[in-house]
Amino acid sequence: MGPHPAVLDLYTFGRGLSETRASLLANRGFVVFTVSLYGYEDNPKNVTKIHLEYFEEAIQFLKNQPQVCGSGVGLLSLSKSGDLALSIATFVPGIAATVWINGCNANAMIPLHNKGTVIPPLMIDTKRVFATKSGALNVKYVINDPMAVENQATLIPIERANGRFLFVAAEDDQNWDSCYFADQAMQQLKRHGKDNYESVFYPGAGHYLETPYMPFCPSSIHGVIGKPVVWGGMPRSHAAAEVELWRRIQEFFRTNLANDSNLSKAKL
Repeated sequence: MGPHPAVLDLYTFGRGLSETRASLLANRGFVVFTVSLYGYEDNPKNVTKIHLEYFEEAIQFLKNQPQVCGSGVGLLSLSKSGDLALSIATFVPGIAATVWINGCNANAMIPLHNKGTVIPPLMIDTKRVFATKSGALNVKYVINDPMAVENQATLIPIERANGRFLFVAAEDDQNWDSCYFADQAMQQLKRHGKDNYESVFYPGAGHYLETPYMPFCPSSIHGVIGKPVVWGGMPRSHAAAEVELWRRIQEFFRTNLANDSNLSKAKL
């Protein structure tokens, strides 16, 4: 059956390839494609720079599938891939809807190359790391302020994007200050006369907002720091946020990608 709206799942920064979220979303009536960036098969073991053309090719491949309807593609992100999604939505044509989850409003930590231009990375200051009672580290304020004058070049010019944004921020995110980054992104759009965004903030939720009923992960090894860190969140509040967010993501994509009869039959 089909055709169906298309979504590129940017569950990209964890080494290897994760298809869990993509598979579950596909089961709800979407054509979903996810790609690996490093640490999988012939990918490099580590990532030192990102080329936007890699994702542009993935989007074109997705749009060429016969099961896909409409001309616009959705982006689904999390954490570092949040700023990557903003960059794709800004510079790659045909992005109709972007879900940004606990990301940054600037290009974080890795240089971004796009057709001869480079957006420099917003860097971290490890002096702001501190140990918690459990021994795991808190890195919430380790990344520099993207709004500081010296970091303006790292900001992503999302006012150029034509699609809609859903900004999702967890109020107990201990990986970084995603609420602040979401606010700044929306203020940037507002300053340019744009109203193509909506937002939701979840009290008591931590950084890793996954699909519903996944095990709660309060702490694990950080991909950049290389040591155990706390991610934040209270189990009950975090779990409730994941359930509500899963429904909201699907509704956002349904509204902004296509009004397809097959899609409307799929249960949330």
